[in-house]
Amino acid sequence: MTDAKMNRIKERIIQAPKLDPQVVTAGTGSAAPAAIKPAQSRAVSPYQNIQDLFKRMAPEIAKVLPQHIKSDHLLRVAMTEIRKNPKLLECSSQSLLGALMLSAQLGLEPGILGHAYLIPYYNNKTKSTEVQFQIGYKGYIDLVRRSGELQTLDVHEVCRGDAFEYEYGLTPKLMHRPALENRGAAYCYYAIAKFKDGGFSFLVMSVQDIDKYRKRSKSPDYGPWATDYDAMAKKTVIKQLAKYLPLSTEIQRSMTQDETTKKEYEDVFAAADETDWVDITTTPAEPEPAVTE
Repeated sequence: MTDAKMNRIKERIIQAPKLDPQVVTAGTGSAAPAAIKPAQSRAVSPYQNIQDLFKRMAPEIAKVLPQHIKSDHLLRVAMTEIRKNPKLLECSSQSLLGALMLSAQLGLEPGILGHAYLIPYYNNKTKSTEVQFQIGYKGYIDLVRRSGELQTLDVHEVCRGDAFEYEYGLTPKLMHRPALENRGAAYCYYAIAKFKDGGFSFLVMSVQDIDKYRKRSKSPDYGPWATDYDAMAKKTVIKQLAKYLPLSTEIQRSMTQDETTKKEYEDVFAAADETDWVDITTTPAEPEPAVTE
């Protein structure tokens, strides 16, 4: 073939109209009469996305749940919390699942029972909105009682109209007689643990002491600190007292999951805490409890 013929063939190839590969009939190389546009899919709501995610994860969650909590019940409770606080929909699905897996493994149900909370917050570390898992004061009481070392664990608020005396030292004592009416505002809180051997330990914290811990929280002005201050104050005093109680390693490990952001769910206890604590600049001094043998 001469060079002139080769050049004419190349010119015809270059000038030929190009076929859209999406409208070429398979096996023939010829263009289809008309391209068929795919049907527009209906937008899926964020709630539906979360429900679908929960359905896929239900078998994994069921594996770690205690017998008295069913996975479908926990997921319904989680959806209720999301509807009550739609900001949870803005959180990463990994941190939401991590919080639910913590709830499942600890056997503490988020919601109105006050065992645990799901707190949305902006994480400066990951530059996204995340879910922080927080244990409520009733959750702390439940965990401490599981240790089997205590006979009782109680926590109370003390109001201006109450009769209240306490003393630390070699002969610690605590007396609280709540007023039957017109109690006034709470000005301090205390937790007292009685051991099976007859000994006891108690800790008293003022509202000012408790507010130092509130200000360190990722949600000091919203969430449970705003809606359930009394419950969060009781949790704070129990949490500080628990550091001095004879608890098993397993219970202590469970308590360390409080106020954490986890983004893994296969071994959620061992997963790193992704909470951004960079903005915390002050650490309040820890009060010392009274202990008797």
